Amino acid sequence: MSLAASITVRRDGFTLDVELTAEPGEVVALLGPNGAGKTTTLRALAGLLQLDAGEITLDGVRLDPLPPEQRRIGVVFQDYLLFPHLSALDNVAFGPRCRRVPRAEARQNAQKWLDRVGLADHVRKKPRQLSGGQAQRVALARALASEPRMLLLDEPLAALDARTRLDTRAQLRGHLAAFPGATVLVTHDPLDALMLADRLVIIEDGRVVQTGDAATITAEPRTDYVARLVGLNLYHGRADGTTVTLPDGFTLITASASSASAVFVAFPPSAVSLYPSRPDGSPRNTWPATVMSVSRQGGSLRIELGGALPVAADVTPAAAVHLGLEPGREVWASVKATEVRAYQA
Repeated sequence: MSLAASITVRRDGFTLDVELTAEPGEVVALLGPNGAGKTTTLRALAGLLQLDAGEITLDGVRLDPLPPEQRRIGVVFQDYLLFPHLSALDNVAFGPRCRRVPRAEARQNAQKWLDRVGLADHVRKKPRQLSGGQAQRVALARALASEPRMLLLDEPLAALDARTRLDTRAQLRGHLAAFPGATVLVTHDPLDALMLADRLVIIEDGRVVQTGDAATITAEPRTDYVARLVGLNLYHGRADGTTVTLPDGFTLITASASSASAVFVAFPPSAVSLYPSRPDGSPRNTWPATVMSVSRQGGSLRIELGGALPVAADVTPAAAVHLGLEPGREVWASVKATEVRAYQA
């Protein structure tokens, strides 16, 4: 049940134009900034938005001419959209009943699905009586009970608190691994994508800008959004041996020569060292900078620097106090050549 989709949707000055594939059993995650077109893509796949051009094929069958109810697609929305007047059991039985499955058989099948998602003791509860994690599992069971050929998940963990999210993510991963059809997941959370997906598709401004497995995406980001997502400083430049010249003339030295002339240059914020004055015997990549902002980043502080090379640096709170890092502070920044990686643009 492989998916091959060419989707063009035009809406009020915005055009979505993406190519998307997914193999049987594969989980594909769509990531991108707000307004990039991720949810629009999902709604087009589900038949909730009409295509302006293109086609959607699942296992060789054209879906785009079909109304949503004939596509055999399971959808889990961000707010779950459970029927408030129905019990968990009847919510899950709803899909099979719409396909004219006898009531007793539909309810029996729903009971089995609720057992699978760990809610055997909650079959009679209404949605308002369920926790966020429980409601998410009912929504997933409802989507799977219809025996869909494809599963679409729109931010399925976004409404959960941190602890519930952790547990539910692990359970969801197991259910997706057992699903034989293609799955398309929309998420803003890179951890959800890394934990749940086999392949990532990055969408910006209605276009696919990068696709690949997590290792490829995190190792070689190709846009500023992806670089921020994976926590890297990213620049575009021209390479001449081990020297990369950026558009404004600033140069960075890498440890090894690049075989390509047009390259991306990347290094992590943790590779940036800060000094109160120009360091003696300084690394080859050294420049004066100005602290623009200071924010908490896990157990470190993220320092945004302006100057010849805008860059993010991660330092310990103790180092920040010692250097007196605050907006407007003048410092020197450096990155060792061995920390700077160049790859073909």
